[in-house]
Amino acid sequence: MRRQLELSNEAATALSDPQGAIVAELRRHINSQFHLRGNLVTLEGDDAAVAAAAAKVGELAALVDGGHELAPGTVDAVSDALDRDHSPAEMLGDVVWRHRTTSVAPKSVNQKAYVDAIREHTITFGIGPAGTGKTFLAVAMAAAALHRKEVSRIILTRPAVEAGERLGFLPGDLMAKIDPYLRPLFDALKDMMDPDKVTGFLERGIIEVAPLAFMRGRTLNDSFIILDEAQNATPEQMKMFLTRLGFGSKMVITGDVTQVDLPKHEQSGLVASADILQSVEGLAFVRFGGADVVRHRLVQRIVEAYDIADASVDAEQA
Repeated sequence: MRRQLELSNEAATALSDPQGAIVAELRRHINSQFHLRGNLVTLEGDDAAVAAAAAKVGELAALVDGGHELAPGTVDAVSDALDRDHSPAEMLGDVVWRHRTTSVAPKSVNQKAYVDAIREHTITFGIGPAGTGKTFLAVAMAAAALHRKEVSRIILTRPAVEAGERLGFLPGDLMAKIDPYLRPLFDALKDMMDPDKVTGFLERGIIEVAPLAFMRGRTLNDSFIILDEAQNATPEQMKMFLTRLGFGSKMVITGDVTQVDLPKHEQSGLVASADILQSVEGLAFVRFGGADVVRHRLVQRIVEAYDIADASVDAEQA
């Protein structure tokens, strides 16, 4: 089968970027021959492959015509959405936060499900490998909620795995001591807001960043609370954290159960909570996989390689 599609000038220009990255990525996702000359795309192959390729090219062109910029990751997102019967435009158009020229929106079907879960539930767990956007999207949702005055403060916390004597020996005041543990959350915040605004919010207590141990004994009302690296919380710490929930608040708990840094005899509170709380109303669990990695493509390959190795070990032990 041979099929031709005529694109707008804008869509044709976006597809034929000088580096050729967009077309190279598109060819990786289709099973038909692809040729772009001027405004005309020619697809050749069997009927099903050409139809699928035409759908992907059409969606990419529609995104460009709607004002979206194309990147190799956009091709991944469109392919993922179409392969799972979702609307790419609806997914990529769900902008959860804008800062200057930067907009934050889901880039995979699971990211879209995660964003929707945070909107619809009081407590949301995002579980998956590094680079899947769990923390970044949660911080974006928190910034948006604060901006809309849905909450009066943002609270960001992580377990300080070496929180005993070693943390005490670090130089400086409390913020200097906990900075190495909480730096990824600071980095995400500064991607969402001007650094001066972040500093002002920290000084006024509108944004609070603290180790998990500092949550004990508190009731957190009217807050957007994010627990990051939750795989390094013990079951007792996880229960303590979840029961801090107050009125008008949301919680997002993120972590990667394959990267637990606790001593071997300690169970991860994130693993335990997934078993204990799965059926509790008002909570949502969203699980990410290697296909959701939105960092460098090599990160996705690394995650996949480790998944294969872990599966092999599990099979040998079975």
